Amino acid sequence: MKKIALAVMIAALSAGLCFAASPEKKAQIAAKNWLELIDNKDYAQSYDTAASFFKANINKNDWVETCGSLRDMLGKAEYRKLISSTRESKMQGAPDGEYVILVYETDFKRKVNAQEIVVPMLDKDGKWRISGYHVD
Repeated sequence: MKKIALAVMIAALSAGLCFAASPEKKAQIAAKNWLELIDNKDYAQSYDTAASFFKANINKNDWVETCGSLRDMLGKAEYRKLISSTRESKMQGAPDGEYVILVYETDFKRKVNAQEIVVPMLDKDGKWRISGYHVD
């Protein structure tokens, strides 16, 4: 009986830790999910799930065309590793808020040693959504 109670306590604590993820971790999860959409060429869905600030700065058709052209030029992402994560409250050209700048080392089929910069922000609805994306 004690073993069962202990197992239930451990499971409950583990579940609680999952729900208490840091802002950086939540931003990383949002970025991972968003990058999967881009990797799968679902550019329209990536736009739909982006932050309101992102959508205010580019319309859907332009995003789909621009992102599609960029990713066609780069080719498939073959390797991606997060190399830095920085929290910010102020971003040039953007409203004050909660941001995390994520920099990934990425190898694409036609461009190795690239850097992808993904900037999740805490959106108006309280969810982490992508506000910016850039490939160097």
